[in-house]
Amino acid sequence: MTPTTDICDAHEDKIAAGTLRVVEPMFQSWGMKAQFMGQAHTLKVFEDNSLVRSALEKDGQGKVLVVDGGGSMRCALVGGNLGMLAQNNNWAGIVVYGCVRDTLELDECDVGIRALGTHPMKSQKRGTGHENVDVALSVTTVRPGNWIYVDEDGVLVSDEPLSV
Repeated sequence: MTPTTDICDAHEDKIAAGTLRVVEPMFQSWGMKAQFMGQAHTLKVFEDNSLVRSALEKDGQGKVLVVDGGGSMRCALVGGNLGMLAQNNNWAGIVVYGCVRDTLELDECDVGIRALGTHPMKSQKRGTGHENVDVALSVTTVRPGNWIYVDEDGVLVSDEPLSV
């Protein structure tokens, strides 16, 4: 994967036009993949990870699950079991605007994971939320099908696939 720094340098015009967006630096990293990319599959949930599980049960080849958890720091939306599910179903990665748990287990998963932080409590299981809708990572909008590029330097969201 091309480094996010090189993508930014090569596509300054897209950044200026708003078709390539740099997510503000706020994420911590887990999982074995420090770098990952793919098309966004989006979820909007709040303290309920039922839709996260159902999404990760599907084939994720070439996709990044982007979870807008409302920035909640009161429970975890992804844990070790869901990390293994993501790995086993070929997801490129998971970006969570919220928390994760079971971080030692997540670090053993062959998938990239970004989240705001950790929390030991599990989420509710009410089956609430929305799938394949525009979501927010703080002030950055992610639409279903956008391209997500993640590495040690940051998270990028593009309206189209990019190359350098």
